[in-house]
Order: sequence, then structure tokens, then C-alpha cells
Amino acid sequence: MRFSAALTAPSLGPALGGCLGSSQDGRCAGALGVEGRIDCHPQPGASQEACEARGCAWCPTDVANAPWCFFPEDSPYGYSLGGNTEKTAKGWRQWAVVVGGSACFCRRVMLNKRQALSLFGNDISPVVLEVEFQTRDRLRFRLYDPNRQRFEVPLKIDSPGVAADEASYDVEFTGDSSHFRIKRKSTGTVLWDSPLVDLFFSNQYLQITTTVPSTSVYGFGEHEHPSFKHSMDFVAPTSFANLYGVHPFYMCVEADSNAHGVLLLNSNAQDVSLSPNPSLTFRTIGGILDFYVFLGPTPENVIQQYTEAIGRPHMPAYWSLGFHLSRWGYGSIDVLKKTVDRMHYYDIPYDVQHFDIDYMERRLDFTYDKVNYAGLPEFLQQLKKEGMHNVVILDPFITKDEEPGTYRPYDLGEEMGVWVNNSDGVTPAVGKVWPPGDSVFPDYTNPRTVEWWTQMCLEFKDVLDYDGIWIDMNEPSNFLRGQYPGCAVNDINNPPYIPSISDRSLAQKTLCPDSKTYLGEHYNTHSLFGWSQTAPTFHVVQQATGKRAFVLSRSTFVGSGKHGGHWLGDNFSQWKDMHQSIIGILEFNLFGIPYIGADICGFNYNTTYELCLRWMQLGSFYPFSRNHNAEGNSEQDPAVFGEEFAKISRATLQIRYSLLPYLYTLFFESHVHGNTVVRSLMHDRLNPFGLIIALDEQGEASGSLFWDDGDSIDTIEQENYFLAKYTYSKGNLKTEILKNGYRGADVLKYNKITILGLKLRPHAVALNGRAVHGDAFSYELSGVRAALSNCEKP
Repeated sequence: MRFSAALTAPSLGPALGGCLGSSQDGRCAGALGVEGRIDCHPQPGASQEACEARGCAWCPTDVANAPWCFFPEDSPYGYSLGGNTEKTAKGWRQWAVVVGGSACFCRRVMLNKRQALSLFGNDISPVVLEVEFQTRDRLRFRLYDPNRQRFEVPLKIDSPGVAADEASYDVEFTGDSSHFRIKRKSTGTVLWDSPLVDLFFSNQYLQITTTVPSTSVYGFGEHEHPSFKHSMDFVAPTSFANLYGVHPFYMCVEADSNAHGVLLLNSNAQDVSLSPNPSLTFRTIGGILDFYVFLGPTPENVIQQYTEAIGRPHMPAYWSLGFHLSRWGYGSIDVLKKTVDRMHYYDIPYDVQHFDIDYMERRLDFTYDKVNYAGLPEFLQQLKKEGMHNVVILDPFITKDEEPGTYRPYDLGEEMGVWVNNSDGVTPAVGKVWPPGDSVFPDYTNPRTVEWWTQMCLEFKDVLDYDGIWIDMNEPSNFLRGQYPGCAVNDINNPPYIPSISDRSLAQKTLCPDSKTYLGEHYNTHSLFGWSQTAPTFHVVQQATGKRAFVLSRSTFVGSGKHGGHWLGDNFSQWKDMHQSIIGILEFNLFGIPYIGADICGFNYNTTYELCLRWMQLGSFYPFSRNHNAEGNSEQDPAVFGEEFAKISRATLQIRYSLLPYLYTLFFESHVHGNTVVRSLMHDRLNPFGLIIALDEQGEASGSLFWDDGDSIDTIEQENYFLAKYTYSKGNLKTEILKNGYRGADVLKYNKITILGLKLRPHAVALNGRAVHGDAFSYELSGVRAALSNCEKP
């Protein structure tokens, strides 16, 4: 909701274009290469006059979306090291040391602002850079104000601590102590490199830039984009880029196929720009800069280490892996019953029925419509007797305008004081959402609110016998821009910099930033609203049902996967949305939320027969497989299109159901070890190969292997690939390497070579001139196969 990324890509050299300024303009002529520019005027309205008043360079360029105003090489901004720094052969050694036991776990340096010039005012100096050696493969570094406590995300990450010489990383200052760097010890690859001149730390604007060791960057969510691997071209933020959650985590696959991950643990409004250098620029308007680096070295190791820190994904109930059906707009229990009947008539596998807000009385939480949904409690019981499960939706806002004493959720909440308040910290913030009248908003960071929510959910279980709860609109969503009577004019509601978010307004479709929550101002806690609601919902569902909890949340944050799943929100019945669902599912597995899916056939617009059929075939293999659409649209359940559609959907879903033990095991591995459930091939582009040699009648065979990183542009043209030719003749296998331009192939090996069609049993086998022991190869009695195990690189 409050996170967007201005996504940008690999250095393309001169093809990127150049400056359009006059050759007499010394400032432009001596400017940095376009690919290395960092925007010095990230808000709209840049001009040459405004740019140069900031002490920055102005140079127009024909490269699309590249900044024209950028920091020059002699930037007057940034920080420098304070105190004495002892140089060593490896760079530096000066730290203020905090000792845990007998090992050095934490090191600090003081940074001082270089000059008085300010980008957005209220700069802070000094700033502390603190580094924690947390585990062998996990490093934390943070920048904070040593003289004033600032907001920090209340996610506890344990730090067992490790001595520096045991860690797989080195930390150093280089370049006359002007760069802070993190390196992988085993390869020397620089994973993080931040010039201190590009560091900004003011009251409402924090910025840090780092180069990355390759252009293979994945992650950053929740953000809609056309490919799993981010483009590093200068790309402006796109429509629908601002979605429901905040996951400022990325994974980078290095040139040698090692991988690392980085988390910025910050919940304030923020954006991230990717540029062709390749580099990343993080900007946020509050809190501190709190980074965690995960050393991998495989992509799967990175996610295992990440979820170890933020919390392992929950173990879903087995029934929740079945097919789910939902619709906003059944309108009545009769329509719902007809839908269920036709699903059963066509024998379509189907385990879970969802109930959207139309089941409620006038869209009031903790009620049901006793006219249009008369008999709903009994119908839920009937479904449960037939082996199905039921999921009800609850919204995070409560109407305040019912007759006193007639609506218990509001009356009890008012008595307990559970609402988000206005800036005075006393009167509840009042907005407008689905229910009649105006609404107030529970503050789930408040322990009293958790008590209230628990009580209401337990009482509701006695009304509707639900098996799980679907929490929606919990960004929190509000139909107004801020609450009544509007947001005050102040720096909290109108900060000097607003990231590339919806309408460039922090209050757009939500509450005013200066609203008060238990943890502090909404300015800091907005992105934690859904996250703080998910855990208590998980616990109360478990308490209410006595079974493993099912919680589905629209808004998520770092660590949400520990207590809930997610769907990709209000998508559209368009082919591009079906395509982008795959990207979203891959990304949420990176974020530690593997129970993830998209609304099959699309939520908005009317679907088509062909689109919905193809989407059913794809969605049958989502971890969370649910068909769902919006009020006013045509029905799109897989039984509504007729016999042929139902037959194909049934066949595809039957494949899913046959694989449920496998899917369930993947979730076990995720819950226990932090593995991904859905993953790209790069998580597995390192598994051993097998080579099969099928001999012809003359006892000969030939073939070849091509291998590269799997998705980079122009790897063949740039010769960044591995190519080998294999020839088998007269009992000998010869490997000829024709191109060895991809270093990632160095770690690959054959674990088995199988030769089919041998005429005679081999009495001896040699590999690279060395005899192979008999237990390393086998021969089938049929005389057609020999196998050699545990071999070397292809």
C-alpha cells in the first residue's frame, strides 16, 4: 500500500544514449555517465534552476526516464567517518566494540554530515552506523540517530551472534573510508557498496544507494510488473504499482550463480529505484535504515535464512490445499445453493466455500443477512457434514451509527477504547467504508483491541460455524482521503518528500498520517495494519475451531506468512493479469508467504470462456487455488460454462488433487526449513545433471549441452554461455568444450551417466584416465544399459 518501486536495469553502455546539453555547458559536459545517475530531484517538477540551487548537475538526456537532475561526482551532500580509523591491509579496523561473551558481535562507527547543505531540511548529525554479526550467513547493519529514539518496526529478530572470523562475509570501509562495503569471503564479490556521499538522514527523508554485483535482481513487493526478474532500465512507476503490502526485500543472483538477499526493515512510506549502473536507491520518509543481508549462497538458502529471521511460514491445514470457490455478489442463499449444486452435478473437485460481504446484514461485520441468507447457519452445517469447509470475510472497520445498544461490535469496542484515534489521541478517527453510516477503525497494535477482536470472533463462531477467516480491506482502506473533517496541514500529513504512491498522497483512500495508534502515529504504522491484524486472527481461529487456523489477508508485511496466506488482490479478467499472477506467486514465495494465489478467471470485468478455461488450468496449480469475482460481473465458477468446460476443469483439478501429498510435503519443508513452495528454476539451475547416451547400431552417439544463466538478454551474442559437445565411439566418451563463457557452469556436475545399447558388459571403466571402482558403475543384465554415478562437471 505504501511501497512502490521505480524499477530500473543493466548497463547497456553507449546504447543508453547521452546528454543533450550544450558542449559549452561544462557542468553537463563533465557529467556522470547516464547509467550512474542518482536522482537529485526525486519529487515532480524538476527544473535546471531548482536543480542547480541544490548543488546538483543538470543534463538533459534522450534516455527514457533517466534523471536530468542528479548528484555530481563532487556532491556536497552525504556523510563522512567521524573519529579515528585505523587502516589495515583489508581496509579498516576502527569500531566502537560491544562485546557479547568473549566474541565481538557488534561494531559501531559515528558518521558526521559533510556540509550544511540540505535536500529536504532537518538533517541529523551525527548518525551511528552499527553492524551486527548475527549468524555465519546473516549480517545486520543499521543507521540511526544516537540522540533521539525514532520509530522502529516491532518485529523481533533474534541475534545469536557470531565472531567476525567465523562469518562468511567481510565488512570494510574503502576508498579513503568513503565507501561502506560488504563482501562475500569465499569469492570476494562485493554484495553491498554504499558511498557515504549518497547517504541522507533527515527527520523525514532517508536515502541510501548501493551498487549490486549483477543485474539479476528479484523481489520488492507488493508491486505489479511484467517479469520476475526486474528490468534495470530507467522505468517510471506504473499504474497499479501501489498494491496492498510492503516487502522491501530483494534477492540478487551474482555472476558466479551465488545468491544473496537484502531486507530493509522499515514500515514508512518508501520507494526504491533501480538503475543501470547497476544500483539501487532506497528512499523512506521515517524510521531508521535497518538492513539485513543474507549470504545464501543458493537462492533457496537465501529464503531459508530470510524466513529463519522473520518467521517461518505457517503450516496450512490439508483441506485448505483443495479448490476454493468464492464470489462477491451471490446475493442470496438460493443462488449460492444453485452454484454448489452445479459444482457437485459436474463432479468438480471442490473443498472450500468462501462468503464475501454480501452474506452480511447491510455489510456489518459479525452479522448475517436473515432475509436474503435466511438459513445460512444451517447451510454451513450441511456443507460441513458433506466434508466441505467454510471461510467468512471480515472487514477491519466498524460502523458507529447504529442505534445504541443494537450493535455489539461497536458498543464493546467503544467501551474498551480500541479505535485508531485522531491526532489528539483521544477522539476516534471516523471514515466512510462499506457499512451504513460512518466507520471507526480498530487499532490491532493495541492489546485491548486484540482482546476485543478475540471476543467478537469467538462469539461469531456460535452464529456461523466457520473454519477460517478472510480479512480484507486492511491497509486500512477508507473511501475518503483521510478521515473527517480532513487532514490538518502539517509536516506529518504533508512531508517534504512523498514517494511514488497513489496520487502522491499519504491519506489517499486511508487515514490521515497524524492519526494515533498504540505504537505511534499512523505515519509510521500504516503499513503494519494488516500485519498486526493477522496474528490475533490466526490465534482466535485456532482457539475457536480447535484446529489448524486458516487466515487469508489482503494486506501483508514482512513476517506475515507466519500467521496467514495472501491472494494477489483485485485483479482483472485479462490475459496480462493471468500472466502476472505467476510473477506475484513467485515473489511471495521469496517473501516467506508461500500460501499464495490469484483470483482465478479475474476479479474485475466479465471473463471470457477461453480466458477462464486457461486460467482454471493454470490456477489449478496455485498453492492457494480459488475462483473469485466481483459483484455485478457474470458468474464464472467452473460449472457455469457447461459440460465441456466442466470436464476440462475437473480433469485439471483432479491432477492437482492427485499431487496434494506432494504439495503438502512442500509446505512442511517450508514450515520447518523455510523452503519455497513455488520457485523458479534458478532455485534448482544448480541440481546435478544426468547424461543419457543412446547408441546407434554402430555403437556411436553424439550430442551437445548449452547452458547460461537462464534469463539474461543477449547471452549468446555476448558469448556469456557454456557449450559442450559429446561424442561416443569405440567405447570412449569424449567431451569437447566449445565455449566456456558462463562461470555458473563451474558448479554443475553429472551425478549419473547412462549408456543405452551396449553390446558387451564393460570389465573396466576409466574417468579422465583414472580407474573407476566397481561400486561406482552398474550394468543391467539385459545388456542394454550401463550407468556411471558421481561424475564430474559436464
